Amino acid sequence: MVSNQSQFILAFIFLFFLPLFSGKISAHRFDHGQKVSSQFEFIKTLQGYKKGDKVEGIKDFKKYLERFGYLNPNYPSHDDHFDDILESAVKTYQLNFNLNTTGTLDPQTVSTMMMPRCGVPDIINGTTRMRSGYIFNQNNNFHVKYAFFPGQPKWPKGKKVLKYEFGEGTREDVKDPLGRAASTWQPYTPFTFEHFNVLDQSDIRVSFKSRAHGDGKPFDGPGGILAHAFWPTDGRLHFDADDNWAVGAVPNAFDMQSVALHELGHILGLEHSSVQDAIMWPTQPAGKTKGLNDDDIQGIKALYAGY
Repeated sequence: MVSNQSQFILAFIFLFFLPLFSGKISAHRFDHGQKVSSQFEFIKTLQGYKKGDKVEGIKDFKKYLERFGYLNPNYPSHDDHFDDILESAVKTYQLNFNLNTTGTLDPQTVSTMMMPRCGVPDIINGTTRMRSGYIFNQNNNFHVKYAFFPGQPKWPKGKKVLKYEFGEGTREDVKDPLGRAASTWQPYTPFTFEHFNVLDQSDIRVSFKSRAHGDGKPFDGPGGILAHAFWPTDGRLHFDADDNWAVGAVPNAFDMQSVALHELGHILGLEHSSVQDAIMWPTQPAGKTKGLNDDDIQGIKALYAGY
């Protein structure tokens, strides 16, 4: 029979080493931040499925991939078959997000797909942009770099000031975070950012919108698409009013400055990046803040080189 003293020692050893083992298990997973309810939760029910399977929910998954550019709008997405085209789309997604390109909805792929994210597609006009700018070093390894929108749209040469203003009904507490986000980009661009109080004469127009709001890119409620913006020189930046917003790293809420920093990157002309630490990475976890990465800085400098 084990003595009470021996039981105590065994319990102490178990409790001491358990965090070390847990750390090893989770070390290879993305840090997704705090868990919040997501409009993409349905993807969890599809975990483990692959080409050849037929299961309820696949047609909704096809609409998800179509929204972010991985499936052509003309692709017949009304059925629940996991076919060759869908497998190819999943592999492209996995490539963009630095996942194993199995074509299967494995746990890491599903977890990444469920993350709240920007509504701007990763693929535009059928061309994947996230991994389009990579360079090879002397060891034949490559480093993923920034990406631009097709045609590399940017603000016109000679423009010195980008004026921003807020639409009617915009919450007051976003104004300082948006200003700080603009100031963060400013040293790496040819522009200064100025708050201007005439909306229809401003270059950048910021507002909070719900569901369908007239731009053909409806929001989806809490925890799905957080925001979207348009490339130069459109200037519209929309936050989803139904999400839980905060200033700073607040549990179960999204930091307005981090999301604004990402969306201003789009307004300046940057597309999504496959560098996870870059602000132009498509997802944003709840309860965390994020800043510019060297990938973002080099990208904006390259886009406006010669200005």
